[in-house]
Amino acid sequence: KMGNAESNAYRNHLSRFLPEEQSDIDGVFDTLSGSSGSVGAKNGKATKKTVTLAALQARQFIIPDEPLPEQMTVRLYNGMKSIDLTGKSSGLSEQIAKEQFVIFMSNLLKGNADEKVTIIMRMISKTEGPVKGKQIQEFTEDLIMSVVHVLSYRKELRGWNLDNTRDSASGVKALASQLLSELKLADGTKPVGPQLLETDFDQSVIEDWVYQVPQISIFLSVVIRQGLHVLHSLPDQTKDILNLVPGCKGIKGRGLVSLFDIPSIIYINSHLPAELQHKWQLLFSSRLHGESFSQLCGHIVNKGPCIVILKDLDGYIFGGFASHSWEVKPQFQGDNRCFLFSVFPSLAVYTYTGYNDHYMYLNHGQQTMPNGLGMGGQHGYFGLWIDSDYGKGHSKAKPRCTTYNSPQLSAKEDFTLDAMEVWAVGDLPESAGTKGKKSILDVDPEAQALLEMAGKSRQSEGLREPIEEDEDDD
Repeated sequence: KMGNAESNAYRNHLSRFLPEEQSDIDGVFDTLSGSSGSVGAKNGKATKKTVTLAALQARQFIIPDEPLPEQMTVRLYNGMKSIDLTGKSSGLSEQIAKEQFVIFMSNLLKGNADEKVTIIMRMISKTEGPVKGKQIQEFTEDLIMSVVHVLSYRKELRGWNLDNTRDSASGVKALASQLLSELKLADGTKPVGPQLLETDFDQSVIEDWVYQVPQISIFLSVVIRQGLHVLHSLPDQTKDILNLVPGCKGIKGRGLVSLFDIPSIIYINSHLPAELQHKWQLLFSSRLHGESFSQLCGHIVNKGPCIVILKDLDGYIFGGFASHSWEVKPQFQGDNRCFLFSVFPSLAVYTYTGYNDHYMYLNHGQQTMPNGLGMGGQHGYFGLWIDSDYGKGHSKAKPRCTTYNSPQLSAKEDFTLDAMEVWAVGDLPESAGTKGKKSILDVDPEAQALLEMAGKSRQSEGLREPIEEDEDDD
């Protein structure tokens, strides 16, 4: 009787997977159970095979430089072990049965917050009962670190890599504390700082958190799919995994290290309008194009929605998302999709308040109006301002920027710029495409031929921006 009820539940879980997904899960289980050498009774029924922690770890080491960090493998194992097959006292067994493996996959990849939470609790702590904030922090940092590690290992970073971005270690910590800031106790209070680490959180609070913070489920899905290499090749029905990391263009082979790190790219990208999340393209970098306001304007005007990011001399990194093409004019522009953000020392996004429509501003060479690039606030009191006298800026917020409710983003209210980048997001507008790329010599082949006959070299050749083909970054 017990067996029947149990196998019904098991069949229900199995039915969540498409036939090709089922066979993929079977294959991974068979590989894992094969390497643990415990093939079941003489009838050899698949359900009798089991997987051990050693087999999960061995799977990692068959391939040099394992796809998943050790501590994540142990957490996944503890999660699988926590699946209670009613009446089998399986919680005590050190081996994972096929049913446990399938139900684990079903709950974490296809389940709701309620189905995920018991497993996540066991991944956070092996023992039952409430968990401490510090344990949740360690789990979250492990999870984010594993996502970066496994995407890098599987070459799924889409043109980004650990060499052309800032060190991810500080980004892992910053993103973890951003996600933890959503942890609320039953009475609605949010413990912060040292208090957070010592607070006990029970299962219902963690369930609410998993429901409120979609990144936890998305990251777990990536770690399972790419780390255990299960369902990784099958098209994903969820867009959020598809555009977790945007494709990166314009940085390849230029020896540049971006001001962004992988965790902050993932976080900022998730706040962009959905249709812009698939691709980022470098338009301007002060390290490549020089420290000049007219260079900045020349590279970013009429290029569609952009992300501006800068670093001040104190090492603070922050910026803003401009929802419209930048235009040089003495009026405010943009709309309420614009936002400001901070990357370091903390990671956060600040969205519009509805108080005013001072979303974005760009002006140059005018006598009567301020000249520079600004977002939020008002003239003289921008949430983010870069002066046309390049190198100076301010972030004024007493106590908050009126447009975006952001605090002061720079270390000092008036700051000196250390570096700046602007990234176009989504597809470049038609007008910004080929037109801007052509040299006058391309337009007039006769002029070019005459020059060559006269023995004159083409001075403009060396100044061209490298044009990246789409395929070479995939």
